[in-house]
Amino acid sequence: MLKKDEKLKVIKKFAQDKADTGSPEVQVALLTERIDRLAKHLKGNNKDNHSRRGLLAMVSKRRRLLNYLSTKDKKRYAALLKTLKLKK
Repeated sequence: MLKKDEKLKVIKKFAQDKADTGSPEVQVALLTERIDRLAKHLKGNNKDNHSRRGLLAMVSKRRRLLNYLSTKDKKRYAALLKTLKLKK
């Protein structure tokens, strides 16, 4: 789980304007942070199948948000992939 100050830092970095918390860029960035942390946890706890299921759900949600963004605005999609260092 992300702490409040870490979450605010990610939101501030990817927000479109000052009050933006729900744009696809912000949601994908927050999910990416959570996915990275959970993947690190699962490397040390490889039998934690409940967390693995949650990880797969987060990856799936991130993929759906990225698909949505790619259909709406290709430039924002490409910029987000580059910033987060994600592969297509």
